[in-house]
Amino acid sequence: MARAEASDDYQSLLDRPLTSPWEHLAGTPRYRPDLSLLQDLVAIPIRAGQAQNTGRFAKAIDAWCAHELRRAGFDPDEVWPRASRPRVLPREVALLLKSLPRNLRQPVLDQVLRNPAVAPAEARVLGRVFLKQADVLIAQWSRGAELLISTKSQLSSYAKNLRNRFEESYGDAKNLRGRFPLLSLGFLYFLRSTVSEEPSSWELALDMLRKLREEPDVYDATALVVGEWDDANFQGVMIDQTLVPEDLRADRLMETLIGRILERTPVHFHVHVRELRDQRELPLEEGAQPVPEDEEDG
Repeated sequence: MARAEASDDYQSLLDRPLTSPWEHLAGTPRYRPDLSLLQDLVAIPIRAGQAQNTGRFAKAIDAWCAHELRRAGFDPDEVWPRASRPRVLPREVALLLKSLPRNLRQPVLDQVLRNPAVAPAEARVLGRVFLKQADVLIAQWSRGAELLISTKSQLSSYAKNLRNRFEESYGDAKNLRGRFPLLSLGFLYFLRSTVSEEPSSWELALDMLRKLREEPDVYDATALVVGEWDDANFQGVMIDQTLVPEDLRADRLMETLIGRILERTPVHFHVHVRELRDQRELPLEEGAQPVPEDEEDG
């Protein structure tokens, strides 16, 4: 039997229909993230007393980001972590599993789950100089890594650790850009509302998040999410994006990252994503490139 994973805690919340995140106002698409789902996801480790010093809080944020990318229309088997186990699975293997007869599908899947070389619990990407654990990733064999969101959270000790977090993030971006210059690269930072008790830390966080996207070889977009809850009488998590400057909100992060990946791939890739964003049907088949004229004549 496969070992339990931290992501399994969120399975029931992720088993929901994928609704389009786009609103079209006067012809302009605006992304609307499902923040209520994020509130429910991060509440699970907090309620269990596992928000600090465990990986469960981070996994909740990763699961939410991946769910948002699936809402945007990306192939569920190309977005990691996947909504169900295995969390990381090459699309070609997923297609094979779907093509198997029903009586073979589960036994083969069980074997896949027992083989971490085929279906690891976490994705790792080789950058220019070192391997980087990919928190949220869109990848496919023929196209490589296309979109990556690095997530970090900090719930206390802001003044002590804030600079270290951004130094790490800056180095991660340089490392990834060195090998994947066309990668759509984002950074999402989750802070607890108690950061407001340290005004200097709040201003530093805003400043550093903006600086992380200033250079062309770092992040395409950065975002800040602030969560509020009461430890003594926990009634859930409240996420209020109005506390965050507009240019650092989660909707801007997703709009920018989706826009970048579509700009950096031909129009016959990610067709469903383009259709949802532009609210129109495209006369294209996913991945079907036009045949060059010399091949037609040959």
